[in-house]
Amino acid sequence: MQPPPQVVATPAALELIEKLKAKYGPVMFHQSGGCCDGSSPMCYPQGEFLVGDNDVLLGEIGGAPFYISKPQFEYWKHTQLIIDVVPGRGGMFSLENGEGVRFLVRSRLFTDEEYAALQAAGKV
Repeated sequence: MQPPPQVVATPAALELIEKLKAKYGPVMFHQSGGCCDGSSPMCYPQGEFLVGDNDVLLGEIGGAPFYISKPQFEYWKHTQLIIDVVPGRGGMFSLENGEGVRFLVRSRLFTDEEYAALQAAGKV
């Protein structure tokens, strides 16, 4: 069994990502771990948020890399992150701020088979 993607995006999120890329160029995401903007997926121009050894690349959505901190990954590694869009204000530092919508993370637990495939692939 192929390992499932650890992060996916809804059509609405993909549409917003394309809009932001047209406006700002290449973008990237980091799953916020609290602090100023709660636990929001934060969207930045690629290269403006420095990722390091304490970050895990989960995958890509809409061609944009999506990272999460290692401690938060340990907590959420049993789930697939589903990035969606809802009405509201975006995170203070996130590119969708001012668009009238914001990115939102939803999740679902991996099945035992999916999790085993992720383990076999060295992804968890």
